[in-house]
Amino acid sequence: MEKSLKLFLSTLLFVCCFSCQTDREKAEATYNRAIHYPQGSMMSINGIKRATEIDPTYQQAVYELSVAYLKRGLPHKWKPQYNKAVLLDSVQRIPWRGYLYLWFYRDYKKAITDFDASDTLTPDFIDAPQGHSVDYWRGIAYLGLKDYKNSLVYFNKFIDTETKEWGEDIVEVTGFLYRGIVLIESGKPEQALIDFDKVLKYNRNQSADAKYYKALILKDSRPDEAKQLIEDAIEDFNNGYFNQRPYVETMSQIYLEDLEVLKKEINKL
Repeated sequence: MEKSLKLFLSTLLFVCCFSCQTDREKAEATYNRAIHYPQGSMMSINGIKRATEIDPTYQQAVYELSVAYLKRGLPHKWKPQYNKAVLLDSVQRIPWRGYLYLWFYRDYKKAITDFDASDTLTPDFIDAPQGHSVDYWRGIAYLGLKDYKNSLVYFNKFIDTETKEWGEDIVEVTGFLYRGIVLIESGKPEQALIDFDKVLKYNRNQSADAKYYKALILKDSRPDEAKQLIEDAIEDFNNGYFNQRPYVETMSQIYLEDLEVLKKEINKL
């Protein structure tokens, strides 16, 4: 009887406390419980969805529900849900939408449109979804479009800005890697070598990508060096030192087969 009374009083206290909360507080509590479940799981989705029903203006929950749909491969649910988050916080969500267009949908034009819009929304601030400048992401998007002229413009802008503010050794090394790839595609292999050397310099000489592209450039003029580079590139690749992304293939991702093909070509020289 005493235990039942204690349980009743505890339940009553919880109900009273919950009923005294605002809709935002209730939504936050529901959301915080939901995110303890694996992202994209039905327990998580149902909990987050409930939070958005309690408070439709709770932007974090509205956004997170769209992410769950995205990772479950439900684009028809992701986009309308994400656009609700955009209406609640366009400054934060528009550049992030560009990032998602870029990597999950490879819609480079829509990605660039959103990155450009972020400049208009925050003219005195460079947005950085997922920790990188929109100039960096634009460089990748234009690379995807094979618009090497604009890609180079934005990689130059990204690298120059980061170098001026923080120092060259702080620049994201894939910025040098991608600029090198753009320079190769633009017919400037000697300039590309400078960027690949920077990747190796700042990445402790561990990068299958940089060594692969160097070997590709040098195979005809310096075959012995190219042969050693491709051997080292294969070793780096097998040790996990190559450019890759979670969930999706990265831009210009290399595979072991690419390295093996180049090795055979070099060995024939």
